[in-house]
Amino acid sequence: EPLYRVNQLAVRFYMDALADPQGKRARAYLDDRGVSDEVRKKFELGFSPKGRDALKSHLLALGISEDEAVSAGALRRDDTGATRDFFWGRLMFPIRDRRGRVAGFGGRALDDSNPKYLNTSATSIFDKRATLYGMHLAAESVRAERRGVVVEGYMDTIAAHQFGYTNVVASMGTALTEQQVAQ
Repeated sequence: EPLYRVNQLAVRFYMDALADPQGKRARAYLDDRGVSDEVRKKFELGFSPKGRDALKSHLLALGISEDEAVSAGALRRDDTGATRDFFWGRLMFPIRDRRGRVAGFGGRALDDSNPKYLNTSATSIFDKRATLYGMHLAAESVRAERRGVVVEGYMDTIAAHQFGYTNVVASMGTALTEQQVAQ
């Protein structure tokens, strides 16, 4: 539970940053892709500010330890033992497990940075091989329709939901896994 709490605090931080002037480029990207404000809120999209310690400072101020934040995947520890934000300057996609808990994040570069998409590293609560993006929102529709659609990425899932196709999820990683199919 403490790791899920760290990630939920990060969601709020990233959402606030998207609404802030520093999130202008991320908002412009979403505008260009036609993502409505309602869908932005539904998927809790956010922005990770540039700088290596914006989230770190926020979490520390809330009483979260660096070790907890590293264990949750929100921070990265380097070879010297110093910590920094895992994501910065990216459009943020919270990744929830089937129960709706924030297990990790995906971040899309808004410039020419590589990789274009970056996911939280594997943690005790996040394994992209066993996760389907948007499953917590699609599960009810999948059950009701007795059919689910798996697409390639976050934005494909978001676009489908925006236009009423709520039984759509995305695979994580470069290939659909047996664990994802089992879901």
